[in-house]
Amino acid sequence: MNLALWLQATARAHAERPAVAHGTDVVFNYRAFAQAAAATARRLRACGIAPGNRIGLFMDNTPAYLPLLWGTWWAGAVAVPMNARLHAREAAWILDNCTASLCFCDDAHATDLRQQGMPTGAIAADLAMFLRGQDAPDEPMAARTEDDAAWLFYTSGTTGKPKGVVLTQRNLRWMTLAYLSTVQAVQPGDSMLHPAPLSHGAGLYHLPYVLQGGVNVVPTSGGLDCAEFFSLATHWRNASCFAAPTIVKRLANWARVHKSDTSGLATIVYGGAPMYLADIEAARATLGPHFAQIYGQGESPMTISVLPKSVIEDGAHPRWRARMASVGFAQPMVEISIRSEDGEPLPTGTPGEVCVRGEVVMAGYWNQPESTAAALRDGWLYTGDIGALDDDGFLTLMDRSKDLVISGGNNIYPREIEETLLLHPGVQEVSVIGRPDPQWGESLVAYVVPRGEISTEQLDAHCLAHMGRYKRPKQYRFVAELPKNNYGKVLKTELREREARLDGS
Repeated sequence: MNLALWLQATARAHAERPAVAHGTDVVFNYRAFAQAAAATARRLRACGIAPGNRIGLFMDNTPAYLPLLWGTWWAGAVAVPMNARLHAREAAWILDNCTASLCFCDDAHATDLRQQGMPTGAIAADLAMFLRGQDAPDEPMAARTEDDAAWLFYTSGTTGKPKGVVLTQRNLRWMTLAYLSTVQAVQPGDSMLHPAPLSHGAGLYHLPYVLQGGVNVVPTSGGLDCAEFFSLATHWRNASCFAAPTIVKRLANWARVHKSDTSGLATIVYGGAPMYLADIEAARATLGPHFAQIYGQGESPMTISVLPKSVIEDGAHPRWRARMASVGFAQPMVEISIRSEDGEPLPTGTPGEVCVRGEVVMAGYWNQPESTAAALRDGWLYTGDIGALDDDGFLTLMDRSKDLVISGGNNIYPREIEETLLLHPGVQEVSVIGRPDPQWGESLVAYVVPRGEISTEQLDAHCLAHMGRYKRPKQYRFVAELPKNNYGKVLKTELREREARLDGS
């Protein structure tokens, strides 16, 4: 079953309802949305795209993004959405790795890819040409099975090289049903605001709104503008969004200072990074009873556990504070197990690796059988996260996988930054860690053993030339040597302790 059947069915049932908006302006109703998607499929076929081919999307949030995505599915191709903030060199690597046949880009990103040597014929920047076609709903929809890939989600690996998570038609379908069953119900006309990138988890949450006839709203700012956010919520009503904790804090602080109208809010789904209890309490006090939390990862998209509104608002429960510090209980499409290093289930309350199985777990990593075998064992996804379950089934996370840093809701692996910095001739050794950051949740600190004279400005420019801006360290510390054990391995624990002492000084 092709996911695009959802759009086709909604267009028939709710043809005149707003489907995609840019700010307060409706760009596509559902009839026009389906026409644009079908027209995209027709044009893709004319370009020689066959079912199963990979199609990149490398652009800022725009109303055209969604019909291009659904047109990709209509044609039976696999969408490869990429963070618009990636360096073009990183995006080109992804497109080459998945042997993408074509990449949808806005003009700026198309220019950047051409500068990386990508052939002009593989870049689709004339987006309007793909979206035109009033008779396109008659375009045949490619047949797909539940096990066919639909979305190739590239997430950083522990080696620093991105891994392509293969999400199937089944994965996205069950993820959508999980949202509707445990996060919130969606009615025709309800709205989802998209201040966060459509290329990531927030973009996945547009699916329930297409299925149910809601409206997906792209802010005209292209991102998070707090004044615009509350204005759009007031305009569209029953407005929801996905937000990293840093965005939640910004919204709460703005609303508190500016006395914003919050009556248009439905649900703010937060996740992607730790949410401190004091922060969610402050946000609730300002924004009201509009919060739900999810825990997931690209390998089990947005769907491992949920802390629903009903639990967050049950302040009289004797274990309310403990539950608020958790990430909730298993979503209905998955089973959670806490396991030891040798894969044995652990007793309740004992920390171990969080493992999950169910209909939303990925098919595997793109062309990486060894990584797939390491992550998927005996039907279980080993997340790499450390946590414990209590007697009521609530999951509390103790730590994140290995050295992962989550900054502003973005997953960043220090190894990638280290490899980039080591390309600079002035860097002899380097180790990158995360440190608490009141604005971004965490920020990156690079401990550098220099080779001769080198400045922070030179290293910053080097990073900006090789990777996305959001990945660069916020702080460089020049040291004579890095702490190591007897085997020569850098002791990042000692660096974190040193950083903590600096914070306390």
